[in-house]
Amino acid sequence: MGSSNLISVPHTKLSFILTLFLAIFSCSEATLDHGLLQETNITLYIHDYFTGPNATNIAIGNPPDDHWAVDDFGTMYCKDSPMTETADPESDYVGRAQGTFVSAALDGSSSQVVMSLVFETDEYQGSTLQIQGAGSQNHRVKELSVVAGTGGFRYARGYATSETIYYDREANYSVAEWNVTMEHFK
Repeated sequence: MGSSNLISVPHTKLSFILTLFLAIFSCSEATLDHGLLQETNITLYIHDYFTGPNATNIAIGNPPDDHWAVDDFGTMYCKDSPMTETADPESDYVGRAQGTFVSAALDGSSSQVVMSLVFETDEYQGSTLQIQGAGSQNHRVKELSVVAGTGGFRYARGYATSETIYYDREANYSVAEWNVTMEHFK
């Protein structure tokens, strides 16, 4: 007198297991379409100008006391800075570093960075890397995460270190060396 509409438990388990295997193999095939992961290391130089008519970093937002200092809590900057192959600003142009950073620690010791490295060279034309994380203001070398990429850096993940290698206080100009290590699909 059992109902013929009920599916037996063993049949349900078998269907579930087969569906699970199908899903796993489908995902495996999808990743193969992107090629193999490769590691890439890039060194580039970002040139920041904080004042003047050609400033590439400007303060935005409004801290409570109207004090605009890079290490004052709540101070936010927007950047669109040139990237070059060497520290010389006249060296080969690589692209732009575009994004925002905000002093996110009450004591000014850390900033939150959200930045895109936009490449404009023949080899990586139109490719981008997304950099994100907390950067310590007090460390000579800062380390941030590479969280994504597009174009030639599709599905990038890794880390980037930056170090200010030149600062001209009078001109309010600095050069930072960036070393990016990442894995991405070919």
